[in-house]
Amino acid sequence: MALLDSVTTCLSQPVHYAICKLGFEKKDTYDINNVLSGNGEVCWQAVTEHVCYLESDQSVDYIKSIRSLGPVCESVNLYFKSLTKEQFVIQYVSWFHWTNCTEVFLEVFDVLQYTQATEVALGLMKLTSCLERALGNVYLLKGNDCPFLLRDLLASEQLADVFGQAVMNVLKVFIGSPNGLNLRNVLWHGFASPQEIPAKYCAMLLFLTAGLGQLLQTYLLQTKCVLVHRPYVIFTSLEELDAFPGKYLTISKFFIILKKPFGYLCYFFRYADSVILLLPQLEVGLRLLFTTLNKCPNRLLTAESSALYTTFDEMLAKHLDNEEVNQLPVVLEEPAMASLESFLGFCDCWFLFDFLWDFLNHQEGPRIRDRLSHGEINLETFPREVANQIVGFAIIVLCRFSDEDVFSLKEHMVIKPLMNCASCYRSRFHPISQLKKQVLECMKSINLWPELPTVPEEQVQTIKVLEEGNAEANTLILVISEIISQLQHYMPQNCCRSDDLINSVLTERLLMELCDTRICTLYSPRPVLEIVVVLRKISAQCHQVSQQVIAGAGLRYKQWVNKTLRSRQRHNYLRMLNSIKFLSPVLRLILLLITLELVSVHSVCKKNPFDYQQYLKFLKSVLQYAENLVTYTSPEKNKWDGTMELTNKILIKIRNISDRKLLLMSYMN
Repeated sequence: MALLDSVTTCLSQPVHYAICKLGFEKKDTYDINNVLSGNGEVCWQAVTEHVCYLESDQSVDYIKSIRSLGPVCESVNLYFKSLTKEQFVIQYVSWFHWTNCTEVFLEVFDVLQYTQATEVALGLMKLTSCLERALGNVYLLKGNDCPFLLRDLLASEQLADVFGQAVMNVLKVFIGSPNGLNLRNVLWHGFASPQEIPAKYCAMLLFLTAGLGQLLQTYLLQTKCVLVHRPYVIFTSLEELDAFPGKYLTISKFFIILKKPFGYLCYFFRYADSVILLLPQLEVGLRLLFTTLNKCPNRLLTAESSALYTTFDEMLAKHLDNEEVNQLPVVLEEPAMASLESFLGFCDCWFLFDFLWDFLNHQEGPRIRDRLSHGEINLETFPREVANQIVGFAIIVLCRFSDEDVFSLKEHMVIKPLMNCASCYRSRFHPISQLKKQVLECMKSINLWPELPTVPEEQVQTIKVLEEGNAEANTLILVISEIISQLQHYMPQNCCRSDDLINSVLTERLLMELCDTRICTLYSPRPVLEIVVVLRKISAQCHQVSQQVIAGAGLRYKQWVNKTLRSRQRHNYLRMLNSIKFLSPVLRLILLLITLELVSVHSVCKKNPFDYQQYLKFLKSVLQYAENLVTYTSPEKNKWDGTMELTNKILIKIRNISDRKLLLMSYMN
């Protein structure tokens, strides 16, 4: 973008001064032996003496502290440069074990030997991430819920009890406080370029981490406590993350067009490193667009401690902090730029926000930036599938907002498959998307019921306890058919081709077709989300019922065959088999109802407050039915007689609500 030409730094003047100049003002040569004992341990008292305090309230004076610590950092950096890798390992490796990321810290040492700016920045981001995770583990020695934010973690009494308040104040000069250097945040949020981060601060944090390991070792010996490393987050269902198939991301020219040092070098790094390098570039690029469109250029720079940082959270919001409409999603809603349309066709750029929300914000999504920056992911095993998505997204954003002459025709043809993938992208981790997934998984489970082993008919006929139950079950089947007839108006016309409504309508194929309906997920109103929460709970309970039926039927059949059931148990088992006949269509009907209501869920905003509460009350009654069904079908209760009465009541309620046109789907006609 042309706007980039006028931007030379994204650090505000005070922050730029603090990071790039303040620590270089004192020209004294500092003797490393002042902070280093003969056996290589950190002399913490000598380090903490360089932290200065305000006379007014004895809080840290960050300006004076940074200035005073500057020569110390330079001395530590030169000291590390004087060591061989073997010397460093012998001297320090045991003091990094507490982080559970020893290899990361050894890599940082390697980087400091030749001081390539981008690798120093990458090393510092990884170091702060691993250090934060390790400090959280220490916090849990004395506390319960570890603070999410680094600044709150560093300010905690728990860490001060272990390491001492003076030590924690040293750390706050470098990370965690917006009044200090705040190295973690300015890097992870894309405010600092690699050239703006002095390598000596990376060296100092490496030194301090070893020193923390020494203090912790002493503390653990004295208290007999055992440090527990929390398990890493593991990405499951990687196929859900596959927005941009890997086969489209193997051409090296993609990385050549990423001109910034972070972006260019991401091709040569491991998967986690590539993502760590790209995320800040994506954030600063979107921040530039955000501040331009919303006419707030001052927010492009790092905020001061008294102001708001402009991060992904603010850029993805519907409104600005002054309640005005955020113009970034408005622009992204438009088709792709005319210069690309002749090659790529129409590209709905809402996907940009859907993708960012999916991968960064939605609670059930991978939340890649949060988890990487807070040290929750094992960097060594970071999956290629996840890295592919971030790289693919970066390419799409570059195409969307670059000048026309960036790409040749040939390159456009290479990128076209990625653009096609982008145009088809739908949110995967929004609650609406997750509900669709739940419904289909539940339906697959119920479809297993016909395959359950069952008692031969001739053995059932010898017991006369089922005749009355069969009649009641047939009555329920008739009510289900009536309800389906009422709902037919809201279904695709080709789904009812048989007189057997239950077997022709209550199918997985119909649910898949309905779930394929595109539903707006971005900025869903609160009433929509409230309804989706209840629908998801209903779906989850139905799935649990299905799982209990499958497990219970299998177990009871084995016991029947082995003749280990007592008389009462045999009768109860036969009631179970009888109940399955009507529970299957009932659960499938509820799944159909959930899906039809989901397709129409935005219609809930048309209801007045009274009608909304009445509708919510109805859904909660369906939820109550499903919860009771879970209880009745559990191995502990096994009350199959009660399921029939419960089912009859809820079917009558569903039929009445449908008759009165109170369902959301009735608003769609």
